[in-house]
Amino acid sequence: MSAFTWIVLAVLITLNGLYVAAEFAAVSVRRSRVRQMAEEGNRLARRFLPTLDEAPRLDRYIAACQVGITVSSLVLGAYGQATLGQALAPLFERWGNMQTVAAQSASAVVVLIVLTTFQMILGELVPKSLALQFPTRVALLTVIPLRWSQKLLGWFITVLNGSGWIVLRLIGVEPKAHRHLHSAEEIKYLVAESRAGGHLQPEEQRRIVHALGLTQRTAGELMVPRTRVAALDQDAGLAAAVAKAAELPYTRLPVYEGSIDDIVGMVHAKDLATAWLSGKSEAGEPLEPLVRPILAVHERVSADRVLALMRRERGIMAVVVDDFGGTAGIITTEDILTELLGEVADEYKHAGGPPERLADGRVRLPGDMLLHDATPWIGTLWDGESDTVGGLVMERLEHVPEPGETVDIDGVMVQVETMDRHAVLSVLAEPLADEPGGGSA
Repeated sequence: MSAFTWIVLAVLITLNGLYVAAEFAAVSVRRSRVRQMAEEGNRLARRFLPTLDEAPRLDRYIAACQVGITVSSLVLGAYGQATLGQALAPLFERWGNMQTVAAQSASAVVVLIVLTTFQMILGELVPKSLALQFPTRVALLTVIPLRWSQKLLGWFITVLNGSGWIVLRLIGVEPKAHRHLHSAEEIKYLVAESRAGGHLQPEEQRRIVHALGLTQRTAGELMVPRTRVAALDQDAGLAAAVAKAAELPYTRLPVYEGSIDDIVGMVHAKDLATAWLSGKSEAGEPLEPLVRPILAVHERVSADRVLALMRRERGIMAVVVDDFGGTAGIITTEDILTELLGEVADEYKHAGGPPERLADGRVRLPGDMLLHDATPWIGTLWDGESDTVGGLVMERLEHVPEPGETVDIDGVMVQVETMDRHAVLSVLAEPLADEPGGGSA
């Protein structure tokens, strides 16, 4: 066997590894990273970016990799048996006392096993591992050879892709090009993996997951309920509005006409202060000139949609209405930011205070806390018709409770701590023994 034979075999295994690495790198690389490198002037990134941006191009790129893997594997097997197999056959015939046909068959089997082993290790497993560990670097290093392969095999790739799409349509599957797209659940998994790998801090992971969850949270879940909304009566006049606003810590107040079910707008505390300083707050002066428009949204509109509407209308407050057009509550940008960032300066929500771990092992939960937000604090997921802790307590008790009343909710002993008229303001709960460290919530 000449050195040329070994060189050809090594080249074929290398080509197989090149195509394997290119395929895995192409489907693993982050497009945002390639785009950043392209903007920084990296020429290979600039050449590779259009492939990632256009689904048909990426589809042809992957097809070129698969064709290259198949062709190099077939040529490797055929060439190896034609050269190594023929060279080893006399040895089997001489040392194994075999007939010529048997010796040729045995040598072919041995060569196939050895070449397949080397191909799997050097041409499959090693390139795949490198591509998954260093997807950006590998993708850029292989982009030039793959461009050459695409030009050389372009007609063949077109025929194969077309044939594959025809077969898919025949079995009732609509063919789709490769795209670097992920569902919200997949993104959450990727974020969790990044957190486990040390690339994200716990707080960063929480914010990202909460941001993804905005599409699933509704205005009704994040709003301040109407029973806790501080509003001004437009018919009471400017003087009454100034007096009431002076007693409240809020910078913006909704304004209603007749009843709180008919909110007509909102007034800014600065406008009231200006009117008072200019002497316009005398009895009989109307409040209507100071009333600004207010956005109205349905209680089942998603939080991300509410935020988009607020940005479009340049507002930070909206009235949330129910199916009958009545006022269900008020939602502000602070309510949505709280969902993203945790507790922030919020004028309306959490009248019962933030959740708190007490010295005796119990936790204090605000009555308006959503059930799934309470899970890290109590060690179990509560479920019921109500959305909030206070609502669930009244649902299980089947009456408006008094402070001090207790109820067992799915193994968690809950005591009503404070009430605000007919609403549960805060409760004390005994977490389950295996609860996962709620203090970090």
